Amino acid sequence: MSSPMKTDPPPMKTDEQPSAKKPRKDDDERVQRAAQLMIKSPILTVPQAMLCNDFTNEETKDRALQQRVRRLHSNIKKGIVNPDSLLDIEKEFEERIPLGMKACEFLTKSTDPFLAVKSSSDVLDAAGFVKLSKREPFGGKLVPGGSYYYTINHSTLVAFTVGAKFKPGNGFKIIGGHTDSPHLKVKPMSKRVASGCVQLGVECYGGGLWHTWFDRDLGISGRVLVRTIDPETQKEKIEQHLVRIHKPLARVSTLCIHLQSREEMGAFKVNKEEHLSPILGTSTLLEAAAAKQLNQFGEEDDAWKKGQEPALLKLIASELGIETKQIANFELGLFDCQPASLGGIKNEFLYSARLDNLATVFVSLEAIVDYSKSEDVAEDDMISLIACFDHEEIGSDSTHGAGSPVMSEAVERITSAFSDNTHSRDPETHASAIRKSFIFSVDQAHALHPNYPSKHEKNHAPMMNAGVVIKTNQNQRYATNGVTGFIARELAKKGWDGTKVPIQEFCVRSDCPCGSTIGPILSANTGIRAVDLGMPQLSMHSCREVMGVADLTHGLNLFKSFFKYFNEVDECLEG
Repeated sequence: MSSPMKTDPPPMKTDEQPSAKKPRKDDDERVQRAAQLMIKSPILTVPQAMLCNDFTNEETKDRALQQRVRRLHSNIKKGIVNPDSLLDIEKEFEERIPLGMKACEFLTKSTDPFLAVKSSSDVLDAAGFVKLSKREPFGGKLVPGGSYYYTINHSTLVAFTVGAKFKPGNGFKIIGGHTDSPHLKVKPMSKRVASGCVQLGVECYGGGLWHTWFDRDLGISGRVLVRTIDPETQKEKIEQHLVRIHKPLARVSTLCIHLQSREEMGAFKVNKEEHLSPILGTSTLLEAAAAKQLNQFGEEDDAWKKGQEPALLKLIASELGIETKQIANFELGLFDCQPASLGGIKNEFLYSARLDNLATVFVSLEAIVDYSKSEDVAEDDMISLIACFDHEEIGSDSTHGAGSPVMSEAVERITSAFSDNTHSRDPETHASAIRKSFIFSVDQAHALHPNYPSKHEKNHAPMMNAGVVIKTNQNQRYATNGVTGFIARELAKKGWDGTKVPIQEFCVRSDCPCGSTIGPILSANTGIRAVDLGMPQLSMHSCREVMGVADLTHGLNLFKSFFKYFNEVDECLEG
């Protein structure tokens, strides 16, 4: 028996149509712009209900745009989406991605503390900061509203902007970070020969996760002392040059699984002296040229050069455009050749070496440069300053670490430069400046690891892309206390552009040891109040680390809010 023919239901009359409020015209414009950005932007912050299938094929771009516009309009009518939230998409695309890409470029170039300071100096030079000589008095060189910087040992940096209304005795707004990271440093007598291979003798700098350095393509960079002749005096002088050989020169290879015992396979244990020497080449190819090269330049009696691989010296000389015999000494380290990059399914992460703590150096540079160009400097009566120290990873006790006089000298010298008598220090003026000053001690923070959630105290588990972290430890491993933590939170509420900066809290579990930062060191040495902060990351002290791209923006906004609003917040505090 045949089934009856199906017919379409009669169309609904006009008065039976479901009522729906049409989107406003300005909604249409925002929806259209948001949908377009959703196709171009690698980061999406809109609710999941706003999303449809991803379209990356250019041929389907128009269809994708139309579909997303329809979806957005539908969700607006249903009340799922607030049209104003669509502007967040534009902010993500226009602010966070470019800043992340800029950070990648900075991190890739800054392969060691020397080159980190060089990269920073280039940024400051381009922004119009005036370079000062640390060996000469600052008196007569500084003016209100001016911006300046100087370096110590080419690996520590101090940069500052003088408020146009600054007077001696006024305070300093200081952001402190560090330029060094755990890595493999070349030993003074670096050449090793074993089992037909020429290796490089290295020493572990800091507390690295050394197993992550295996099977990585390693380049070499650092400082080289070069002998030259002064053309005027015809006397020998020693110049300092920086070198970065960004090519795979060395590699630390793992032992294949077939040659490992059951115990070795069960736990990867690294003997830092025996297992971490990278291979440069084969001895049959390199040793033959060694004696010839040393004899050619008359260096057979140079004990230091005898301890180096001649092919490496020749490569360094070639990079610097000098002769091998001009190399007098070097301070070199190894680095992973893989450049920094954005990653994650929506490019929400930044993958790089040395995020701890060059992410802070990068963001603090951006903050001081932006602030120096702002109109707020004209009404500022304080000094806005960043200080990026070397040697934090090994205790900060050096001539240019946070434990040195660098910070206290900066306060004294800058204050004295504006005093009537620039050749003497007024104790009262100095003490007044110290009590009005404040330090953001900024070092990367530990983000909650999804595979190891029990490692965090449950109420203090910061996440990536969720905001800047305030670190607290009652045993003063961090410098934060009730007052300094309050100041940081108030500054976050204000935000540089009126947008609140999200804040997270970190406190280590009571059954775990707690690391430390430059915060307690600077506070103890100078008497300046401090709070410890950081942008959260995973894989800290690995050869390759990861953080959230959005946290770069969060950090930048907080730092600029600090420079702009600190005095206002501090003046409301009793005592």
